[in-house]
Amino acid sequence: MAQFTVEDLIKKNEELQAELNLEKQQNAELNAKLEWLLEQFRLSQHKRFGSSSEKTIDNQVYLFDEAESEYKPDAPEPTYEEITYKRKKEKGHREKMLKDLPVETIEYTLPEEEQICGVCGENLHIMSKQVRREITIIPAQVKVIEHVKFIYGCRNCEINDTAAFIKTAPMPNPAIPNSLASASAIAYVMCDKFVKGLPLYRQEQEWVRLGVSISRQTMANWMILCSDRWFKSIYDRMREHLIERGILHADETPLQVLNEPGRPATSKSFMWLYRTGRDGPHIILYNYQTTRSSKHPKEFLEGFTGYLTSDGYTGYNNMPGIINIGCLAHARRNFVEALEAMPPKKDDKMTTAEEGLSFINKLYEIEKTIAGATAEERYKVRTEKSRPVFEDFKAWIKYQSSRVIPKSTLGKAITYSKNQLNKLESYLLDGSLEIDNNRAERSIKPFVMGRKAWLFSNTPKGANSSAVIYSVVESAKENGLNPFEYLRWILINMPNLGRPGYVNRVADLLPGSNAIPKDIYSPSQDKKEEENYPWEED
Repeated sequence: MAQFTVEDLIKKNEELQAELNLEKQQNAELNAKLEWLLEQFRLSQHKRFGSSSEKTIDNQVYLFDEAESEYKPDAPEPTYEEITYKRKKEKGHREKMLKDLPVETIEYTLPEEEQICGVCGENLHIMSKQVRREITIIPAQVKVIEHVKFIYGCRNCEINDTAAFIKTAPMPNPAIPNSLASASAIAYVMCDKFVKGLPLYRQEQEWVRLGVSISRQTMANWMILCSDRWFKSIYDRMREHLIERGILHADETPLQVLNEPGRPATSKSFMWLYRTGRDGPHIILYNYQTTRSSKHPKEFLEGFTGYLTSDGYTGYNNMPGIINIGCLAHARRNFVEALEAMPPKKDDKMTTAEEGLSFINKLYEIEKTIAGATAEERYKVRTEKSRPVFEDFKAWIKYQSSRVIPKSTLGKAITYSKNQLNKLESYLLDGSLEIDNNRAERSIKPFVMGRKAWLFSNTPKGANSSAVIYSVVESAKENGLNPFEYLRWILINMPNLGRPGYVNRVADLLPGSNAIPKDIYSPSQDKKEEENYPWEED
């Protein structure tokens, strides 16, 4: 039997201890990987089957369950003053809604021979009337407008063989010379694509149903020609005014362009968005670029100094004269995602993700109380109430950053907030700033939704044209303008700029201009005198 010395036993014990420690480490790593995989699974399941809302309440009605959840067979039929989801209409809502719509009256009367009393045989008189009001839709229709220009000559000069005197009646210039396209037809195509997200091939089919064969290539030519010839001038002028503002928001989203020179069709390009803050008149500009390089915002915003709110992308950093503002909605979104990735809770104890979420929710609750306040009032309230909450949030983030697994969903949420703390806090510097970048995200959403319908752009020329038209359309909507009427009005006035009866300057055509007729504004968003923001000509 082998004899072991004390030294041998000690050495063997150390080896076994080292093996045990290694196995413990490996086991911890495997558990961490398993937890990460479970997080990803739960997160993918939530993204696939759960609500896309970031709300943390549980009483939400899902789209496909709405009928079942709201169904109550014993409920009484609603009156005309009620709607189906337990809210009373405000008094006079119907009249207010219909006040700007044209009214066609259809009267139902008895024939004269029937206006006889069935008792005594005397004539009847109108004692009262009942009125039922309906809204009706007039579908689009196509008709041909012939523009006939008369040319006049002097008969006396013709007879006497003197110098002929010829005078021509003025006729407005078209948006596209030698084309069937009218201002209204072009505006109609643009609105269908850039407001409704209707691809050109579907519009082609719709034109056929209206009795006219217009190819998608023709419609594409209309848009590109008008973008280059008319709308680009408006776009450039809006950009000049954008640079002069003190507060801007920015965002970007991928775009696929099939035929980019020197690049495969699968290459990823980007549509950048820049817009003004809460103060009007509002400017929203799209900018197409082939990459997500930081040089693009630097070039586009050259000359701008002030605050720039973004989602934390580093491409907006290190721009001279610009103070970067972070987006607390993105930070909050990360904690919501971490909460979704967690297994079901076994007790009422607040989780780390819930703790982080609670700090941000407190900041948003404060913002709700000052939604209609002035910049000075917002700054005062934020200094007194928001800053202490944010200081606690900063301390909590720094404490938790060393206690979480970096690659976990929670770890990523805390790391994002830690790296963005200075930017996230910067909204407290000025009462005119906003707590997040939701304003830019709302503005880029129409492009994202449209992209789901038409999927890609064919050429860079088409992508640039889309950027210009989207800019004009979204700026119009943001300023309360009817997009179709506004586009049509531009296409009538731009070819005839400076002529009698038309506007004199490009500045008069910009959203917010005093030269825009009242009927160009959406009925529900009439322009008020106190919101009069004139564009100044340089």
